[in-house]
Amino acid sequence: MKLSKDQETKFSKLGISSWSELALIIPHSYEDFRLNDKLQTHKAQLIDATVESVFRAPNSIQITFFVHNFGHSITGVLFRPKPYMMHQFKVGDRDYFYGIIECKVGQCSISMPRKVTTVGSITPKYKSNLRNDVMVRFIANNLNFENLKSEGLKDVVIDEVLKLHNPTDELLQNNAFSHKTINSLKYIELFTYMKQLASKRRYFEASLSKDSSYNDWAKTLPFTLTDEQIKTIEDIKTDFKKDVASKRMIVGDVGSGKTMVIMAAVEMILPSRSILMAPTTILAKQLFQEAQTHLPHVKSVLVTNKSKKIDLSEYDFIIGTHALLYRELPHADLVMVDEQHRFGTQQRNMLEKLVSSGDKKPHFLQFSATPIPRTQAMIETANIDVSLITSTPFKKDITSRVIHKQDFSDLLKNIRDEIAKGNQILLVYPLVEQSEVLEYQSIDEARGYWEKNFNNVYVTHGKDKEKEQVLLDFRESGDILIATTVVEVGISLPRLSTVVIVGAERLGLSTLHQLRGRVSRTGLKGYCYLYTNQSSSDRLDRFVDTTSGFDIANLDLKFRKSGDLLKGTNQSGSQFKWIDLAEDEEIVKEVKKDLGI
Repeated sequence: MKLSKDQETKFSKLGISSWSELALIIPHSYEDFRLNDKLQTHKAQLIDATVESVFRAPNSIQITFFVHNFGHSITGVLFRPKPYMMHQFKVGDRDYFYGIIECKVGQCSISMPRKVTTVGSITPKYKSNLRNDVMVRFIANNLNFENLKSEGLKDVVIDEVLKLHNPTDELLQNNAFSHKTINSLKYIELFTYMKQLASKRRYFEASLSKDSSYNDWAKTLPFTLTDEQIKTIEDIKTDFKKDVASKRMIVGDVGSGKTMVIMAAVEMILPSRSILMAPTTILAKQLFQEAQTHLPHVKSVLVTNKSKKIDLSEYDFIIGTHALLYRELPHADLVMVDEQHRFGTQQRNMLEKLVSSGDKKPHFLQFSATPIPRTQAMIETANIDVSLITSTPFKKDITSRVIHKQDFSDLLKNIRDEIAKGNQILLVYPLVEQSEVLEYQSIDEARGYWEKNFNNVYVTHGKDKEKEQVLLDFRESGDILIATTVVEVGISLPRLSTVVIVGAERLGLSTLHQLRGRVSRTGLKGYCYLYTNQSSSDRLDRFVDTTSGFDIANLDLKFRKSGDLLKGTNQSGSQFKWIDLAEDEEIVKEVKKDLGI
């Protein structure tokens, strides 16, 4: 698309880079500058009038007009007039004026009339960085079927959106947009976004492409891989065959067994080297232990900021925290990042660069245990391949309940019963220190009660420098762990059967799901108690009945959604004005298909 200098300047001022984006800057209202011989009340109307008299009061100007298109006089009122308005109304002048007309007891008046020169059409009103008359002209001269078609939009969508910029009587009479119009706006918005995402994806030659197998290794496992684990491993196997370096995101629900997908990827890339970066030392250690258990034939090493500097080129599988970024790393053909949202893009790119040789790139896999709405996963595929693992290797038996003050004695009984069975309890508090604003106790206020009434109580929080050690000590010999949401990701606590979340309504559903996912990791009967001072919460009730993280992510969207769709104020922290990720799966599928993604 070759733009003229003027078009480029206007695009830059509007902050857009395509005709489709221009089409999405729709009018917020319309002004009907056509002459009508019938007076319509309560609405803005054009009059062809001669000024008969002008009376200036301290805070207003009152004008008598003789309206030729109605054949009678009406009065005009300007409140707090600006100086330039004074000169618009000279007795004896005949001009066109525009304003809202109201009639009371046979006397009609036009409020805040203004002189108009553009007559005979319906004029759109835009909110943009250009003056309205400039914007109207720019759109009239440039926004056409050909330009939108050249960007790949469908005919029906183009026709529908052009109607908004070229208004008709039908559009003015319908005060709201039709379903078809809204769907067209959604389509264009998503089409533009995914097209830009796809254009940002860079394809590099892979440093290794090979046909690999994992079947013999899978047979050595003491359990059978789930269908979704196998499907994801097969996706990766196909990636490895290609000459293009893969970029894949694997999103698994809490406890869906994505660790086994990591191990399978390492197995398949052999005899080449793999590197895995994890966000915490605890997670890195756990993954290292898993590698020693499930890949005993692979030479693995753990790198943390406490590790001694050794020659890493002797190892086939290097596992570490971001300490890896400050080491001399050998060439690797597979780079993996666990809990990828905990690292910045810069850190992920740095790791990739450290192990690349020349222009060729390693295969890149990123893992996340924070399920995203399925629609979002479909949109992400424009820039990265996505595999979802929605099922867990074994069905977790967790009872979730919303509880209040009056349930406290029952809760204590359950906690004592669980401790008696050798199980552990996690209490999650919203804050570390006391707060004037929050009606819930903080860790500092609550810990005294628990430490007085129970043994083996451990306490940690996000600012605690020793938190990793506290978690390890608790795992071995604790009964109760009091914490903030720091425990939401990662550490495996095999004996944890119960989580109590205080002030649960203050947390997002995805965070609640992560916390609930900490319990019953080894098939124990689990309990999740959501403590709230609210008398009822539809959000928490729905959470209790929903177990899949992907369904939770959709619920989170529904509950965070606010604003009126027509105004396009669907601001749930979403980058979209029109698209609603909770509802618009069909439109997402349609755009994907049309873009060939």
